[in-house]
Amino acid sequence: MIPAFAARLCDDAAVFPPGLAPLAEAVPAHRGHLSAPYAELVGPLVVPATALDELYPLLGREPLGVEPLDVSVTAPSGPCQAAKGVVAAADLPVTVRGLEVAVPPSMEPDEFFRVLGRVEAPVYVEIPRDERRPAFIAAVAARGHRAKFRTGGVKAHLYPSPDELAAGIAAVVDAGVPFKATAGLHHPVRNTDPETGFHQHGFLNLLLATDAALAGRPVAELAAVLADRDAPSVASRVAGLGAARAAAVRAAFLSFGTCGITDPLAELTDLGLLESAALQETCR
Repeated sequence: MIPAFAARLCDDAAVFPPGLAPLAEAVPAHRGHLSAPYAELVGPLVVPATALDELYPLLGREPLGVEPLDVSVTAPSGPCQAAKGVVAAADLPVTVRGLEVAVPPSMEPDEFFRVLGRVEAPVYVEIPRDERRPAFIAAVAARGHRAKFRTGGVKAHLYPSPDELAAGIAAVVDAGVPFKATAGLHHPVRNTDPETGFHQHGFLNLLLATDAALAGRPVAELAAVLADRDAPSVASRVAGLGAARAAAVRAAFLSFGTCGITDPLAELTDLGLLESAALQETCR
């Protein structure tokens, strides 16, 4: 059984770097995850708005009676692309669980939301990493939307420092804005990638930093939590959250994108946070 802190924690970003799975492989693989013993861990399949047309033939070949595919649609070019993506998704047998929208350079909140228009699906605004951040967080809060933090990528500068990410988490928690994270969260605990040398955030560190933010702890303390590389200590603190605190944390930190759904399972099992040996065997 998946513990409360991990339920629907992992959005399936198999088609994004570094995995880059073809959509024709990612769709049936995602269906397989949803029928596996660890299905409770799995969120929607994350699909670029530009790839929605590719879903038509893929979903059309599925057997009758199959549930609509839960997807989260990314719009890296901004709100205009997002609005078009919503129209395209409406003609597909999918349920849009999220619309993840990047903010173009120099675009301010009023213009962003004017171009985006009215959207029924949950909107995740990728918060800019510049002086516009406070204004966008305030605008997202006022409209009842959600935030998205980019926590890594294919270049070193795409990884925010623990101080920067801590300030962002504190800001959205203070504003009552739920958030998700994307990119670079390849392991549960902060680490240095041996191939790239990039210092990568851990998704369990994010859980604990969110818990600290909810408790009103200072940003410096959140940054220290994000920088913690002691995996047994981090795992022990996550295990000790308890049901109420875990639920509060997950209401604030909704999910993160991973290009390999089974990778977090294997590592969480190794850390003692998943008890089932069957899960471990499934993931290896």
